[in-house]
Amino acid sequence: MADLSSLKDLGTATEASAPAHVRKVDSLGRSYATGKRKNAVARVWVKPGSGKIIVNGKEFAEYFARPVLQMILRQPIVAAAREGQFDIVATVAGGGLSGQAGAVRHGVSKALTYFEPGLRSVLKKGGFLTRDSRVVERKKYGKAKARRSFQFSKR
Repeated sequence: MADLSSLKDLGTATEASAPAHVRKVDSLGRSYATGKRKNAVARVWVKPGSGKIIVNGKEFAEYFARPVLQMILRQPIVAAAREGQFDIVATVAGGGLSGQAGAVRHGVSKALTYFEPGLRSVLKKGGFLTRDSRVVERKKYGKAKARRSFQFSKR
């Protein structure tokens, strides 16, 4: 670089090589993503199909019996207006049912963006691509729980 004009040319070269979101699909036509929430980790595969959702080998309505959890799982598909267009297979481990539903939702959102990069803006706006990093606080010594003290007695 001899002067500032060459620096300007350098800036345009890096802008052209900005990472564009590309389609990531395996040899079977599926896109894969990992979703996490609390202590739950979900491995999710998305492929074109009739809208069937399988979680740990069961129908999702059977695995997540509560309607709230079913609604959480379907949110990214409804937001992307892709109901009945994709088959989803997920395996979930760790945590409780609420965390597992959130993990599957996160994984489905990521897998949809890998399959159809055009959906990224819609899902990002809905907050589905953000990993909810809140986890249970650890228990401290000298405390009954993470923050709760033992009952105080003067005598």
